[in-house]
Amino acid sequence: MLPASPTLDELLERLYVVSLPMRVRFRGIDVREVALIEGPCGWGEFGAFVEYGAAEAAHWLASGIEAAYRPSPAPVRDRIPINATVPAVDAARVPGVLARFPGARTAKVKVAEPGQTLADDVARVEAVRALVPVVRVDANGGWTVEEAASAARALTASGPLEYLEQPCATVPELAELRRLVDVPVAADESIRKASDPLRVVRERAADIAVVKVAPLGGVSRLLDVAAQIDIPIVVSSALDSAVGMTRGLLAAGCLPTLQHACGLGTGGLFVDDVADVAPPVDGFLPVGPVAPDPARLTGLAAAPARRDWWIERVRACYPLLGSLSVN
Repeated sequence: MLPASPTLDELLERLYVVSLPMRVRFRGIDVREVALIEGPCGWGEFGAFVEYGAAEAAHWLASGIEAAYRPSPAPVRDRIPINATVPAVDAARVPGVLARFPGARTAKVKVAEPGQTLADDVARVEAVRALVPVVRVDANGGWTVEEAASAARALTASGPLEYLEQPCATVPELAELRRLVDVPVAADESIRKASDPLRVVRERAADIAVVKVAPLGGVSRLLDVAAQIDIPIVVSSALDSAVGMTRGLLAAGCLPTLQHACGLGTGGLFVDDVADVAPPVDGFLPVGPVAPDPARLTGLAAAPARRDWWIERVRACYPLLGSLSVN
């Protein structure tokens, strides 16, 4: 069992489940549900997406417990450059989305959305490129190698891309694609959803590693993985609330070097959050803890049936914590 962990009863006693309405549909959802954990060292977040099974979600619970029950490491920088995040919206909606990321000079654009076409992706990227100088795209593993190669050509016809994030689903596909295109390839799911998160580096399947705190089991585990990766690191969020976002900012703040803007500005996608969060200043967000507003914990509280669902999920994940490699 993780050191300094609460008992299950202690964990459930200080668990708050909230529903955060979103400005635009993202990852197929309009409302983001997360469970917040209050502990002696602050607040943590358990926000594994609802489709994840207990074995995968347990890492997210470990991350929330780490935040609430363990002292945090000291960062080496106090602000983090962030990218704007553009969901798979129509090109006409791009200016409104980007307006919520003041000063951002990098934008990550979602592509390969089910039901959309490559032409839709190109139009969205072109609309972003007209307003932001550095553009990266994220396909969430949605392309075959052939589709990814074609998309890379189409999306760079009028300007460069910083990188293609998880263009294909598997490590062998990423390695093959790297040999076919000039655009750098970044790995996300091949790290955070893998039993061996370092395989993608050993097989030279990526130029950049995108890492997320909660799926890896916490800040300490992320920093341990990052220390074993010899390619640049981008810390990203998992559609975190204001509480969860502080852990990503802390992790980015603790990295020895940080060459790229991080995907830690997704708070702008929420209509309301559990705490007031300052907008980016000149494209940067500060490193520091956040405590939820008690009134918002009440006002954004999930329906009783959904709270019960999350409680049962914690019960399912809790016995798995002892088997996780997150120390």
